[in-house]
Amino acid sequence: MRSTRSTVTFSNPFTLSGYPGELPAGEYELLVEEELLQGLSFEAYRRTATYLTVRGKGRHAGRFELRAITDSDLKKALSRDAALSQTSNHSEAALPPQEDGT
Repeated sequence: MRSTRSTVTFSNPFTLSGYPGELPAGEYELLVEEELLQGLSFEAYRRTATYLTVRGKGRHAGRFELRAITDSDLKKALSRDAALSQTSNHSEAALPPQEDGT
């Protein structure tokens, strides 16, 4: 077994399939566990689990939860976040006000 840690960043609040509630934008640690495939002439690993670290807030500050997620759900959440960021960058609210020609 091996574990790999990385960081993913969400620019907008997001949800994860199978979990209630919305998570705030920010950086989240991702933990990927893999097992070594035996019997091959080269080293190869198979993903066995993926977890997103969610930090507690309020009275749960200082605690964290490892939420099991699929690679597919993570990719979907990141894609939705990127699409929301793209839409926000092109919205009318992001445009400078137009001068009044009168």
